[in-house]
Amino acid sequence: MEIYDILFWILSALAVSCALGVILSRNPVNSVMFLIVTFFAISGHYILMNAQFLAIVNIIVYAGAIMVLFLFVIMLMNLNADVEPQKGQLVQLAGVISGGVLFLVILAAIKTAKTESMDKTSTDIGLITNLGRTLFTRYVLPFEISSVLFLSAMIGAVVIGKKEEAKPSKEDESEMKQFL
Repeated sequence: MEIYDILFWILSALAVSCALGVILSRNPVNSVMFLIVTFFAISGHYILMNAQFLAIVNIIVYAGAIMVLFLFVIMLMNLNADVEPQKGQLVQLAGVISGGVLFLVILAAIKTAKTESMDKTSTDIGLITNLGRTLFTRYVLPFEISSVLFLSAMIGAVVIGKKEEAKPSKEDESEMKQFL
């Protein structure tokens, strides 16, 4: 076995076990932590496929920003297992049936899937340098237009979010003149 095969199986086992941890964990914070590790394992798969840009974007966007947002929402909601209502027998039965049907669909998809050996030769398709070269030569105009659009959206958000200063009423002005 080559190092790529060993890393693939290690990352796959880590991703599947942490995905099961997301589903089976009773603590919502632990579920989010398992999901972050799953995202890192998927990013490792991207690196093995020579797609560094996707790996970095996956880490920054999903493991960074979205998971922090999930953690804040979970902590603000203060989800406790003691307060959670118990599910009825009918809901549990429906969950077991739908999970079993999903399992059968996955097994059927795996059975009919055709496996091909991955090409082990090095390609430059997913490299960041090629992406940057293409972005700044072929797609420079749409890139600049989108940057201006994002800049105007940020300025609009600041203007909308800025609180206006309260203007004193005529009664307040007359009261201030009395004290002066």
